[in-house]
Amino acid sequence: MRITTLLLLALAATTMAACASAGATADADADAAAAAGADASTTERPGVVRIGAPDAVSLMADRDDLTVIDVRTPAEFAEGHLADAELLDIYEAAFRDEIDGLDRDGSYVLYCRTGSRSGQAAAFMQDLGFTEVYDAGGLADLANSGATIVR
Repeated sequence: MRITTLLLLALAATTMAACASAGATADADADAAAAAGADASTTERPGVVRIGAPDAVSLMADRDDLTVIDVRTPAEFAEGHLADAELLDIYEAAFRDEIDGLDRDGSYVLYCRTGSRSGQAAAFMQDLGFTEVYDAGGLADLANSGATIVR
């Protein structure tokens, strides 16, 4: 009886150890797959970089090959916009066609009032395969970081 009990305890301990090891391996495999998936989505969809206002202002000052796009409404644009910005109102029916007509290998900086619409526009451009899009967020932050506002 004593040997049977010891054998059963040993069998139970071995089974639990094997299950715990398999569970840890499964967890590690799931974590690795999740990390690989995150990396894959980043590398599969290149092209958009969300940058802070100070970096955006520096970038626009350093590079003359950038096209600056304001995705706000015409009324907002008239109240003040970045120098040399082109207005492409995200709410206009023609917005998607206007974006679709741009050079996908060009370099673009997008902004709006708060960063929401520029993020939407950047995601759309990413879906279309644009290779260099900077989402600079909101105009107030850009102005506070030294960007010139034209009225």
